[in-house]
Amino acid sequence: MATDITRRRAIKALGLAGATGLAGCSSGGDSTATSGDGGSGGSDTVRAAFVYNSEVGDQGWSWAHDQGRQAVAEQYDWLETGYTEAVAPADSRTVFEQYVQDDYDIVFGNTFGYMDTMVSVAEESPDTLFEHCSGYQTSENLGRYFGRMYQARYLAGIAAGMLTEADSLGYVAALPIAEVIRGINAFTLGARSVNPDATTEVRWTNTWYDPPTEQEAANALIDQGVDVMAQHQDSAAAVQAAADADIWATGYDAPMLEQGGDNYVTSPIWHWEEFYGPTLEAVRDGSWESDFYFEGLESDIIGLSEWGPEVPDDVKSSVEETHSAIESGDADVWADSKFADADDATLFQDMGSYVEGVEGSVPE
Repeated sequence: MATDITRRRAIKALGLAGATGLAGCSSGGDSTATSGDGGSGGSDTVRAAFVYNSEVGDQGWSWAHDQGRQAVAEQYDWLETGYTEAVAPADSRTVFEQYVQDDYDIVFGNTFGYMDTMVSVAEESPDTLFEHCSGYQTSENLGRYFGRMYQARYLAGIAAGMLTEADSLGYVAALPIAEVIRGINAFTLGARSVNPDATTEVRWTNTWYDPPTEQEAANALIDQGVDVMAQHQDSAAAVQAAADADIWATGYDAPMLEQGGDNYVTSPIWHWEEFYGPTLEAVRDGSWESDFYFEGLESDIIGLSEWGPEVPDDVKSSVEETHSAIESGDADVWADSKFADADDATLFQDMGSYVEGVEGSVPE
């Protein structure tokens, strides 16, 4: 199992500079615009733009995407990349349109909130390609992409279920959309696969990034008696709160050993270069087509970070065994749950309720 984060291209310290605004990171010659007609054309060079909803920082969702950008920028000498960070959905049109005007071949948008605007700009800009992360709409020159992060969540849940002594797990969650609910459910199913008495308490912050609010939610869960913390947030505040309370914690997006210390378990993490690389190769050779990328452990788009220093060997072994079973198709996260027969459309965009073992109900 890919648990050693230091071996990933996506986590290398590449030292490429970034800045708020349009920050071009050159890695090749002048780009040539690619036709957006689903595969025709091709380019000797490719110019790719990445638009992030939060600051890149040193952890979190946008950080993980930018690690992928840096990895492919280093790998391909024919690729030029630019990025803009901290772009609110309401402001995204201006940024997308500027990249179109600057003759970028493809624009990647990394948050669900960009979807409607990107659909509109793509329609108005047929000679530019677009890829939207986490949305559910496509068009001739607009693809969409995500990963089966629920598989890594399930693995983290196995560890949590084995480590808890109180049989009570905490989960600090951002917004009640299918993406986040899917992770809560998978984490809980993983825990209950090894500990049927385990339950999950959820606190919603209604924000992707607000460390004080995340810490407050984590502390409220700790006061309720949870002894393993999980999260779907852009900061490590919940992990830090768990460390301060001397309970176990799993992170998200980035390795969070520094914040979790001896109480750190692992983090479900992204390896976005596994998508960005082949996609940009397809743009260059003219074979790009609009589709929906939704791969899992077998593709390395997702995985777990390194283990915390105090995680017992039997926990690691159990997780690694299940990792192999999921990767080979011998195990299914949703088996024996209410979503056992759900198709990808349901899993991806329509999941709106909890599985057994999650306390309460999803807020309206």
